[in-house]
Amino acid sequence: MRLAVVSPFLDRRHGTERCIVEQIERIAREPGWEIHLYSQRVEDISGVRFSEKSGSVPPGSIVWHKVPSIPGPLLFQFLWWFLANRVQRWFDARFRSLRFDLVYSPGINCFDADAVAVHIVFREFLRLARQDLRLRDSRLTSWPRLIHRHLYYRLIIYLEKRIYPAPRLRLAAVSQLTASELSRHYGRADVTVIPNAVEGAVFHPAGREQRREDARRQWTYAPEDFVLLLVGNDWKKKGLPLLLEAMARCRDLPLRLLVAGRDDASPYRSLLKRLGVQDRVRFAEPSSDVMQFYAAADVYVGPSLHDSFALPPAEAMACGLPVITSAQNGGAGMITSGVDGFVLDDPRDTAALAQLLRLLWEQPELRRRMGERAARTAQHYTWERNARETLAFLAETLRRKEAK
Repeated sequence: MRLAVVSPFLDRRHGTERCIVEQIERIAREPGWEIHLYSQRVEDISGVRFSEKSGSVPPGSIVWHKVPSIPGPLLFQFLWWFLANRVQRWFDARFRSLRFDLVYSPGINCFDADAVAVHIVFREFLRLARQDLRLRDSRLTSWPRLIHRHLYYRLIIYLEKRIYPAPRLRLAAVSQLTASELSRHYGRADVTVIPNAVEGAVFHPAGREQRREDARRQWTYAPEDFVLLLVGNDWKKKGLPLLLEAMARCRDLPLRLLVAGRDDASPYRSLLKRLGVQDRVRFAEPSSDVMQFYAAADVYVGPSLHDSFALPPAEAMACGLPVITSAQNGGAGMITSGVDGFVLDDPRDTAALAQLLRLLWEQPELRRRMGERAARTAQHYTWERNARETLAFLAETLRRKEAK
């Protein structure tokens, strides 16, 4: 079974790419599977040997065919990538006799994929982000960036419309939320749901408890501080403004918020001051050692406006933290609300969010029980399970392809 995986880059710092890395590391070890990776950049894939040469592939290794990249705006980079990976695979087939049983792509990367793992439906994303792209509501200096983003999203949506409805293409989604978006926008009612997962060897209650004292000292939190945590980029989409408003409703509580991720904090400074919580919020750069953030926290709060499957809430659950998220996070499907976490039906309901924050602060025993149940739930969402279900999905795709 010779599999081509087509992705512009792979590393462990980004959610979609992390998922593909975890999958191909494990599939490469399966007897009879040969993995060929077409990518511009590959980082931090442990236990896998890479080669740019074709020929026999040792068990457990991956052949990396490096696709050249170009500098420039994202739109031009994507157009180049979309063409270059197809040309390179054509060249390998024509002149190196390297043909593949299946082509597997995370998202929109080529026209000829046999199977696609969908981590975001851009048509739905643009519908939710349309207000943020309005030129008349933005400074003139931001117009070039907004126009570029709008053109890029329109291109991806055009490709989604061309690619996703094709009956020959098999689709897998990271959550039932994403599967429902594919059904609503592209009429695909046959999507396989393969949820994201958590690395249990890294994220677990014992590890968090062991580091708790040092982590809180590092962030200068007092024993009585009740620390909320939000991890991720694009803080508006993660619900940060809503969380700040909920905190303002609980000024009598010793709430502190740690926000870790890559985004511009300056637009939030005026909101912090207006809400009177400027001395309660800290912003931290992203880190490969994300456990330091979970160890310092008492509750993870992510009232997402939209997330196909946010990994940080799942990692927080694995660490034994109580989690509050929203029904707009596809990862909420792993939570039984009120049992091993809380799921807000409407992330914009800041009164309901404030009520949950107060409830968890007032009831330490509830926090403890919920954290224990959350950790047990997260144990079922392993990368081994994810890779096993992906392997079955790809094997079924091959069976159907050969039957035609």
